[in-house]
Amino acid sequence: MVVRFGAVLLAGGRASRMGGIDKPGLLVDGVSMRDRAIAAVVSVGADPIVVVGPEPDAVVPPADADASQDAEHEPAAAATASDTTSASGTARAAVRWVREDPPFSGPAAAIVTGLEVRGADATEWTFLLACDLPHPDVAVARLAAGIPALPPETDGACLVDETGRAQWLTGVYRTPALVSAASALPDGGRDQPVRALLAGLSVELIHDSGDGAQDVDTWDDYEQLTKEHP
Repeated sequence: MVVRFGAVLLAGGRASRMGGIDKPGLLVDGVSMRDRAIAAVVSVGADPIVVVGPEPDAVVPPADADASQDAEHEPAAAATASDTTSASGTARAAVRWVREDPPFSGPAAAIVTGLEVRGADATEWTFLLACDLPHPDVAVARLAAGIPALPPETDGACLVDETGRAQWLTGVYRTPALVSAASALPDGGRDQPVRALLAGLSVELIHDSGDGAQDVDTWDDYEQLTKEHP
């Protein structure tokens, strides 16, 4: 059975616990976590792919504090299609980039924006991935492999990390259910958590048998990661 995937990747957070850096741009084995997420969903044929966040060339360094604060109040840029190649060599053909309006209004708003940009499509499933995953390829492979075993009434699945916590942004969801939930959120999901979007969905929890649910939230996380991947 051929399964059609789309993807919404979240790459526009504040990274406040890491000094406001471009966290998705951090390198793992020489490739940014943002590009690793794109490559992971490309590997399963995902189309369309929407990245909600600034394109790498438009990222403001945290040292430019005044410029960064001004950027928070800029109107959201229109989504643009990119047909370039990143420094890591990851092709970005068919990847669209967009910002939620206003920027930094939370992950639920980012997902709503990403789904709106996609418009109507025929994909059965949509990956939701945060771009702070060092091993998104592991996560995507685990989720895709688990789809055939999901009950018909299930709206999606996400990985559960080693602490038993559900990682909603390491998940795959039935596109119609996700779109319906997004359309029901008031104010476009502004300043609401991901849980507000997914609360009404039946989501299967899949044990992370590898390190697919591992994420980078702090410099300690990243330093530990670089020790494991020098």
